[in-house]
Amino acid sequence: MALLEVLNIEKHFGATRVLEDISFSMEKGQAVSIIGSSGSGKTTLLRCLNFLERPNGGQIKVGGEVLFDAAAGKQFSDAEIRQKRLHFGLVFQSFNLFPQYTALQNVCLAPRLAAKEKGTLRQEEVEIRERGQMLLEQMGLSDRMGNYPHQLSGGQCQRVAIARALAMQPDILCFDEPTSALDPELTGEVLKVIRSLAEAHTTMIIVTHEMAFARDVADYLIFMDGGRIVEAGDPHAVIDNPQEERTKQFLARYSAG
Repeated sequence: MALLEVLNIEKHFGATRVLEDISFSMEKGQAVSIIGSSGSGKTTLLRCLNFLERPNGGQIKVGGEVLFDAAAGKQFSDAEIRQKRLHFGLVFQSFNLFPQYTALQNVCLAPRLAAKEKGTLRQEEVEIRERGQMLLEQMGLSDRMGNYPHQLSGGQCQRVAIARALAMQPDILCFDEPTSALDPELTGEVLKVIRSLAEAHTTMIIVTHEMAFARDVADYLIFMDGGRIVEAGDPHAVIDNPQEERTKQFLARYSAG
């Protein structure tokens, strides 16, 4: 059974259709890359999966459980939305760290709030801190736990953001162009972390403009244009030998190396 099933997702803002008939599925441990030009709907798709936007049509399932069904017309409470978001972790383009908190505090914040809401913070406090420290060590930031975001490089901030997304132990980790806000020399350190997560079979959806990375790291690749999936399949096949004319035009602007 697929871990994630996305069925016929539609999203429009007024008369502007941003997503049309988006369907795909992925297994536990898979990495899926999504490529496409700006405005093709990639970020909106991630926002729909993370319940930051409500689709106008379609269905989202995780582990066989229906999280969203537009046909049902159900309105969710804030508490229900927070619960649904726990299935997904989202790493933003621009880090979105809280400037008033240290790296460790940023990583531990969401688990602490969740435990506080359940009334279990006192029991879980030590475990939450230890997991935060372990994740920052995994990101190569063991000597930066007490630093504030303004004391970190862009690459270090993005690695803190990855640790923060992992802290809630989501089923699926989502990246929204995680290197787009970084200088080229800092891009490599973030891609190295994502590559290591892929090698550890972390289930991921990676929206990226790094074509060679998408080809070499992902198990499945989706090319979007105009809010639709134009072509999808094995990353090497799609990037090295695209079948659709629009895919060929898009990839002609890149060199996958």
